[in-house]
This record gives sequence, C-alpha cells and structure tokens, in this order.
Amino acid sequence: MLVDSHSHFDAPELDADRDAALARARAAGVTRQVVPAVTAASWPKLRDVCAQDAGLFAAYGLHPMYLSEHRPEHLDELRAWIEREKPVAVGECGLDFFVEGLDAETQQLYFDGQLRLAREFDLPLIVHARRAVDAVIASIRRVGGLRGVVHSFSGSPEQAKQLWQAGFLIGLGGPVTYERANRLRTLAATMPLDYLLLETDSPDQPDAGIRGQRNEPARLPVIRDVIAGLRDIAADEVARATTRNAERLFALPAVGS
Repeated sequence: MLVDSHSHFDAPELDADRDAALARARAAGVTRQVVPAVTAASWPKLRDVCAQDAGLFAAYGLHPMYLSEHRPEHLDELRAWIEREKPVAVGECGLDFFVEGLDAETQQLYFDGQLRLAREFDLPLIVHARRAVDAVIASIRRVGGLRGVVHSFSGSPEQAKQLWQAGFLIGLGGPVTYERANRLRTLAATMPLDYLLLETDSPDQPDAGIRGQRNEPARLPVIRDVIAGLRDIAADEVARATTRNAERLFALPAVGS
C-alpha cells in the first residue's frame, strides 16, 4: 500500500476521467492521497472531490504561485475552513522565488499567516519552496512549533538536514526519475527513510516514463521503484517506510477504517 502525499486530484485536468484515475491508482496500490489546495476559490471543489472517496484527504491553503488570487481576508476564511472541515494539513503554502512578478513580501505575509494557523490548530504543513528553501527554513524557525513536508524538494543535502531537524519531511516525486537529476538522486539514495514521503504532484511533474504527459497517482510506484533502485533495497521497504511516515505526519486512518 502506498500514500501519494501530494496529489492535486481536484485539478480540472482530471475532471474527464477522475473515477477511472482513482481506479487505476487503487490497482497500482495507491490507497490514499493527500490533496492540497492552491486558492480559496478551489476549496469547495476540493472538499467535494475528497468527500467522494474515503482514501482522499483534503488540505486547505493558499499557494504562492497564485498570489494574484489571494486576499488578506482569505486567511480568516482559512481559519473557518480548518475549524469546520478538519483537514489533515494546511497547504499548499510556501514561497516561490523562481517565478517572476511574485512579490516576496506579499508571499511572506500569506506564508506566515498559514504557519501560524498550522501551529494554532496543531496541523502539519505542506510547503512549496522553489529557490526559496533558506527563506522557508528561516520562516519555520521564526514561528516555531511546526511540522510538515517540503514537497518536491530541490534543495541541498544540508538544507534537507536543517528541515529534518525542524520537524519536516522531504517529498520526492517525478523529478527523481530523471537520470540527470544527480543531486536529487544522491539525496534519495542516502537520506534516512524516516524523513521521506512519496508524491506524484498530479497532474504535474510526470516521471521520465511519461515525459510531457499528464501525470496521475497511479504512477507513484514508479517513484518508489526508482528510489529503491538508487538505495539498492527492496521496493517494499520504501513502500512500508514512506506509508508509515505519511500516516504519522498526517494522522491518516488505516485503510478500510
């Protein structure tokens, strides 16, 4: 059994065949998915999608790449959604210093607000950090009392260690399957399994086997197998460890419960 720790399963790209994609995921052994939000406007649909299957778990947040769609009052609305809907995490939130035109100060305002909400409600965070890992680490340390995952991690081994020390796990997905991703593959081969989560980031970040195509949670075993090969261990060992990590971080119920 596998947990896809980061799947945008509510995305419009999956509207036409969501039920079939869910069946394919189950057939591949992906029994549970954590589905993070990106904008306040997307929260109702995400809630409805997750309500259709017991293996889908919602997280609510404000993604830095959608900065133009956020309003300060959305942080108050997020508090109300957390209180009412009881999500498994706050997110997707974070910082993105790669995309031009995203004001860093405004990003920080929304990120800090979500960090404080996660601490207030004792929930893990799902964090986006693109060319912003040091700033994310500084924010986490400043607020304190936090835990979570930095998804699609692309930082250095030293940054990864700092995140582990701060109570955060590392999410790895499609990029680790590309042979030229040397630093990422070295991290996957050497990092402690206790800090690893698997993800697809569906419908984005396809693995090397479906380069340029729509991604979906059924591809998660590809990530598992590549990491197992890099570590020279059995795929089942990666599956057991990462599933246990996801269950612990997100307080997921056992399958069938």
